[in-house]
Amino acid sequence: MAAFAFLPHPVSLLRARFQRWFESRIALTDSVTLTQRTVYILPTRPGLMLFLTLAVLLVASINYQLNLGYLLTFLLAGTALVGMHVCHGTLRGLAMNLIAPHAQYAGANTAFDIKLTNARRSVRHGIGLSVLNPQDVDAQKGAARHWAWTDVPAQGSSVVQVAFTPARRGLHRLPTLTAETRFPLGTFRVWTVWRPAAQVMVYPAPEPSPPPLPPGEPRAQGAGSAARAQSSGEFDGVRAYRRGDPLKNVLWKKAAKAGEHSSASGGLVVRDTQQAERHELWLDVRQAGALELERKLSRLCAWVLQADRLGLSYGLRLAALEIAPASGEAHKRRCLEALATC
Repeated sequence: MAAFAFLPHPVSLLRARFQRWFESRIALTDSVTLTQRTVYILPTRPGLMLFLTLAVLLVASINYQLNLGYLLTFLLAGTALVGMHVCHGTLRGLAMNLIAPHAQYAGANTAFDIKLTNARRSVRHGIGLSVLNPQDVDAQKGAARHWAWTDVPAQGSSVVQVAFTPARRGLHRLPTLTAETRFPLGTFRVWTVWRPAAQVMVYPAPEPSPPPLPPGEPRAQGAGSAARAQSSGEFDGVRAYRRGDPLKNVLWKKAAKAGEHSSASGGLVVRDTQQAERHELWLDVRQAGALELERKLSRLCAWVLQADRLGLSYGLRLAALEIAPASGEAHKRRCLEALATC
């Protein structure tokens, strides 16, 4: 009997299958204007209770010939109908535009902005946006849905931020979104479903405490002594400051970071140009240790970030890819993207 407890319920399977079919019929787009055909409406539980109450009031008024009962019943019914029209109009005609997200690291909260534009002369109240199925995209299964609520001013715009947590590295399409409102009475739920076309690059999560950078490899310089020299320590590319060193070679960020963890003063470091001329730093997947692939990529990611902070020139070697040594923000992004998609 215990084995059958883990089988999915047939109703859940049918619901998931219908939802996948429904989403597949929605076009991928980063900008959408809601129309009559893309906005859906159903009564909420309080709305169903209101309709049941109205039915009881109507039957009682007919049975006992209560004129005031008729008045109250039709007054409440008219109010509900007006609320339904206002609720549906809150989303109808709203324009939503996606602002492309930046690259993130696996396991981190990935947030992106959505701009809501209101062309009419009245305010749109109580509009919420959320990921449609957070358990399908979040690293933690069963994640709760989080809503971002806003009011869109008349003939103006508002920006809301929606977040999700990618389960793994790689290039991911943004999850299916939903927008809804229950303004003004809460008796009706009006919603829409939106499939953005944008994608987000998710880098491997950097190792929290990685080992030192691997030793530098001698540059290919023929039979010279510099080429035959073997590095015995880690490739740091820096040394202690000496009198007469140019200030442009001082690594101020590394010195400030070292000063936070040490009370010693004068801990300035500079780039070791002589070592950089003799050796070049290669971050090789084979140097990441006897780990599984994801942990190796996590260590390489941490090494890339560390070498970039130090301002070093470094290359990256993977199983089927080799990126020549370089430095700078563009080189760092290229290396991280290679780690994300390998």
